[in-house]
Amino acid sequence: PGSCPDLCKCSEPAKTVKCVNRNLTAVPPDLPPYVRNLFLTGNRLARLPPGAFPAQRLPDLSALNLSGNHLRAVEAGALALPALRQLDLSGNPLLSLSPQAFGEGGSPLEELALRGALRDHGVLLSLSTMLQSGALRNLSRLDLADNGLLLLPPGMFTALPALQQLDLSNNSLVGLGNVSFQGLGQLQSLNLSDNSLGVLRNRTLAQFRGLPALQHISLGRNAWVCDCAIEDLVAWLKESNQVESKEALTCAYPDKMLGKALLKISSLDLNCSMPIDLPSQLQTSYVFLGIVLALIGAIFLLVLYLNRKGIKKWMHNIRDACRDHMEGYHYRYEINADPRLTNLSSNSDV
Repeated sequence: PGSCPDLCKCSEPAKTVKCVNRNLTAVPPDLPPYVRNLFLTGNRLARLPPGAFPAQRLPDLSALNLSGNHLRAVEAGALALPALRQLDLSGNPLLSLSPQAFGEGGSPLEELALRGALRDHGVLLSLSTMLQSGALRNLSRLDLADNGLLLLPPGMFTALPALQQLDLSNNSLVGLGNVSFQGLGQLQSLNLSDNSLGVLRNRTLAQFRGLPALQHISLGRNAWVCDCAIEDLVAWLKESNQVESKEALTCAYPDKMLGKALLKISSLDLNCSMPIDLPSQLQTSYVFLGIVLALIGAIFLLVLYLNRKGIKKWMHNIRDACRDHMEGYHYRYEINADPRLTNLSSNSDV
């Protein structure tokens, strides 16, 4: 029971087993039961089947590092360990992550690292389903950095009341409009640096204000668009003490604002004396157009009323002229239709 697997290094006093860069294709079946810290990194573990880490044989395993393997699938029940507190799956090209990977009854997991492991969108959705199910309610640290994420699934973090640190850095996030931070009452650190954020809307800023424990927000190296929509963000930056190195935040667009510090932007720089509200502008335009058309119609009716006698006389003249014209056509038709009148007309012409 206390033996050490081949190709691994074990330390019973430190309760640690290291199987690093050994080209292992499966989890060693003879891990010593005293292990608390297990390092299985740099191997070739293609999948973690159910019971890959038997709970009865590994009752004290609390820290598991599986980074840098070739893991593509984590199946249901593969990580159902009663004492697991720390898990690192970084650097694995995951294609399948079962929402029941930690078992049916939830997990005591506190730290989860998935840096560079969520390149597949389906795996991101599976993770979101797992988090929203409440299976990881004890999670205090979540690392989702370096995954190329554009958008996050709605409600992804709503069932993480113990979360204290959230790392979303080095992704490609273009917005946080569908992300809810409500319920994260313990959140202390939020890293949003190295993304593609152009602006933070009022809804997101209001959520930041409503998080009592939030002390550190990283927003560096984002593509801030300094137009009229950024006024709320600038005002929040000036009043907030949560943002780290906020003096270094600069505009990326448009060209005339390139490199200008966000904290030094004024309303004169943006030329936003009037708020831009396209629906209201369209509504006002329609009302104005209706008033103009109604006024033109009223003027037209007034002109007709004032000139009613002249218009009536004009219409009578047109009617008389038309009647005379039609009588001339009728007379010619009768002459052409009667041969006698035709001959008479011809003789008279001669």
